Amino acid sequence: MSDFSSSFALTDNPLPADHPMTAPATADLRFPVGKFEPPPLPLTPAQRTAMIAEIARAPAHFRTAVAGLTDAQLDTPYRDGGWTVRQVAHHIPDSHSNAVTRFKLGLTEETPTIKPYMEDRWATLADSNGPIEPSLQMLDGLHARWVLLLEAMTPGDFARTINHPASGTAPLDRFLALYAWHGRHHTAHVTSLRARMGW
Repeated sequence: MSDFSSSFALTDNPLPADHPMTAPATADLRFPVGKFEPPPLPLTPAQRTAMIAEIARAPAHFRTAVAGLTDAQLDTPYRDGGWTVRQVAHHIPDSHSNAVTRFKLGLTEETPTIKPYMEDRWATLADSNGPIEPSLQMLDGLHARWVLLLEAMTPGDFARTINHPASGTAPLDRFLALYAWHGRHHTAHVTSLRARMGW
């Protein structure tokens, strides 16, 4: 996962109170909303509902974050040595399409071992330098389907496990929390950059 809230406002598109830009900023530009901290498991029903809602809102929040940016701004790294805004925009659907596959594997197989991918290399491929609208559209459709799946899952489904070769075996509850954080994390990469640059 690559390495996110601040004060810029888009007057044509006011932000909801729960938008990532309203979260407190941290000093570490890699993690403006803080590093992922796995919550105690199992999650409560209320926690799951809130995290699913966060995943549902993530595409709109990211669209708001990148609205109106020029090509030069999209090609600006969010920090020294970091990805450009454009690369972040393409990374999120890359990552979340893998996430949906991981959930489906976990729901249909017994503790499957999932395949990691080299996201840093994916971010250098030609499609990660193209227009961001196809990736924003991909994110819209992907999350619409993902939320349908998540809302249909039972507590027993969230207890099912998958095995990540690098981090070991964990229940789908943990991955729900991770990906709810992941959208905030990358959205705030953009919003914190906009705040610092005055865009």
